[in-house]
Amino acid sequence: MTISAINVRNQFRGKVKEIIEGPVVSEVDVETPAGLIVTSVITTRSVKELELRVGREVVALVKSTEVSIATL
Repeated sequence: MTISAINVRNQFRGKVKEIIEGPVVSEVDVETPAGLIVTSVITTRSVKELELRVGREVVALVKSTEVSIATL
């Protein structure tokens, strides 16, 4: 699956600024080139599977009240 295959219009490219990891869920802050911070709450398992780390380039996909993260 590619990013273009996802039906989400609000996409923000950026870099992971901070990860606050919990036992079940984690907060991931993504900073856009304009300095906007988008925060996603995702499972800690997803953080590990996506190999998220500070500085990693990602796309924050925003639909309704959910923010998803995709690696580039």
